[in-house]
Amino acid sequence: MGLATPDDAAVLRLGDELAAVLTVDFFPPVVDDPYDFGAIAAANAMSDVYAMGGEVALALNVAAFPEDLPQEVIARILQGGADKVREAGGVIAGGHSVIDREPKYGLCVLGLVHPQQVLTKGGARPGHLLLLSKPIGTGIITTAGKQGVAEPAHLQAAVECMKGLNRHALHQARELGARAATDITGYGLLGHAWEMAQASGVRLRLRAGAVPLLPGTLDYAARGIYSGGGGRNLRYFGPRVQVDWSLPESLRLALFDPQTSGGLLLAVPPEAAARLGDGGPWVVGEVLAGEGVEVVP
Repeated sequence: MGLATPDDAAVLRLGDELAAVLTVDFFPPVVDDPYDFGAIAAANAMSDVYAMGGEVALALNVAAFPEDLPQEVIARILQGGADKVREAGGVIAGGHSVIDREPKYGLCVLGLVHPQQVLTKGGARPGHLLLLSKPIGTGIITTAGKQGVAEPAHLQAAVECMKGLNRHALHQARELGARAATDITGYGLLGHAWEMAQASGVRLRLRAGAVPLLPGTLDYAARGIYSGGGGRNLRYFGPRVQVDWSLPESLRLALFDPQTSGGLLLAVPPEAAARLGDGGPWVVGEVLAGEGVEVVP
């Protein structure tokens, strides 16, 4: 799997029982704390491996730091990333850095998966349920944080959400018989849902009231606080999805909100609903015959 399919990572078959999953991701700081930034960037990069059904094996640092950035700050960023890779069961074996005026950090990640257990965006079929493994709202809340108006509790909840690995969600997906998966990142929930609908040749119906939201998300959105990426998502994907315009504007903005280290969107057989517990993943919609994405209350 490579450029011919719009999936979350490249997959190379190594044999009848083993395939390699490869991805890379890095970005500027989304939070002020260096350790948290490193952990979030690492969790975000590894998420692509989980979205393809794989387990993390090896990672390389990808970094850009200003010449005058204190060594202790750099060390904390790298430590955050290393600890998160260790939590995933993988190892970091070096990497590469360059000098840049703006700090940037992430990982190139190698994962492993059985070829028959690869998950793609194209496996959703009519009758499947749609599950989401994390609440959304990180883009709105971190934007509020950059503007100095986010409540500390809201910002901390977003940080903990972004630091969380999707590894457990992958294990749940396997148990629930997942047929398709993608991770929710820069295109927001509706943008990535549209990608899944296109790849699968189906129609996804999302129930807005069932989508879990981080505390404070709707309050900040109602005050006009959202990221530039959210505006771009709205302009690009807005004409491509059918949204019930009776929904509050703040909720519509949240559904287009770009996520950092967001959850997995999964398509699972309907019988999986009987095995869901409290605390996610949450049932947020269903797969229908047809094409596209629609959002209902």
